[in-house]
Amino acid sequence: MSKILITGGAGFIGSNLCEYFLKKEHQVLCLDNFATGHRYNIAPFLEHPDFQLIEGDIRDLEVCQKAVEGVDYVLHQAALGSVPRSIKDPITSNEVNVSGFLNMLVASRDAGVKRFIYAASSSTYGDSESLPKVEDKIGKPLSPYAITKYVNELYAEIFSKTYGLETIGLRYFNVFGRRQDPNGAYAAVIPLFVKQLMKKESPVINGTGDYSRDFTYVDNVVQMNERAMLTTNPVAINTVYNTAVGDRTTLNDLVKYLKEYLSTYDAEISGVEVVYGPNRLGDIPHSLASVEKAKALLGYVPTHTIDQGLKESVAWYWENLK
Repeated sequence: MSKILITGGAGFIGSNLCEYFLKKEHQVLCLDNFATGHRYNIAPFLEHPDFQLIEGDIRDLEVCQKAVEGVDYVLHQAALGSVPRSIKDPITSNEVNVSGFLNMLVASRDAGVKRFIYAASSSTYGDSESLPKVEDKIGKPLSPYAITKYVNELYAEIFSKTYGLETIGLRYFNVFGRRQDPNGAYAAVIPLFVKQLMKKESPVINGTGDYSRDFTYVDNVVQMNERAMLTTNPVAINTVYNTAVGDRTTLNDLVKYLKEYLSTYDAEISGVEVVYGPNRLGDIPHSLASVEKAKALLGYVPTHTIDQGLKESVAWYWENLK
C-alpha cells in the first residue's frame, strides 16, 4: 500500500479523501492549518493506526518538507477557495494558493514524490463562452482566485517539464456532498441553501436563477483522484482534467430539487419562498464540463448524477445539521 499526503485533509474534499484511502488500507498523512478545515471532519480517523495529522501551513516550506518525507503520492487540496473571498482579500488568496502551492511542488520534487495530484478549478475557463468546457480551450480569468488556480497549472507544467515531477491537475466543477460546511461568509451554495431551507428561511439566489453549473458529487471527485494517482498510462500524466459529471443545472432547478428532497423529512419546507438578489461579482453565467478526456485517458465513469448526489447530501445534512 502507498503512503499518501493529503493537504487540506481536514476540509470538505480532503476529509472524504482521507476516509476513502484509509478504507483502502493506505497510509494517510493529513496536513492542515484549520483555516477552513475542521477537526471534527477528521476526528473519526485520529485513532486509526494508518492516519497521521500534521498541523501546519503550506506557506511554511519547512512544514511542507517535513510532510512529504517518505511520501509516495501528494493529493494537494489545500487552498483558500471562494471567488468573493479572493476579491475581498487577493493577497492572502495568492499567498496560500500560489506561494503555498509552489512550496508543495518544491518539497515534492526534492523528496522524490512519485506523483503530485492537485485540485485545479473550473474558474480557469474564465470568460470563455464555449460549452461544454474542453480542457485545452480557456478564457481570461474573472477573479483573483481564478488567476491563482491558473498559475497552479502553469507551475505544475513547468515542474513536469523541467524537473520530471509527475503532475496531474483536476479542474473541479462545483463539488458538493457530505461534510461541506454550510456556515461562514463563503459557504458554498448547496450546503447554504440546505441549512436555510431546514430552518424555513428563504434562500437567496444571485440573479434570476438562470445561471447554471455542473454540480459534481464528492464521490466522483474521490474517484478522479484515485484514477489520477494509479494510472500507468504515460499519455494520461502531466496534464489537466475536468472533474465533473457533464451535465448542468440552473440555480432555480437546484432549489426546486432541494425543496423536494428535504420536504420528505419536513413537508413544510416545500412552501419556503425563494428571494432573488443581484448577480455576484466574478461569477460566470454557465458552466458545463466535457469529461471525455477523463473517460478516455483515466477510465473515469461518474457514479453520481446531481439527483443521486443531492439525495445523499440531503440525508447526510438532515442527520448532522439538526
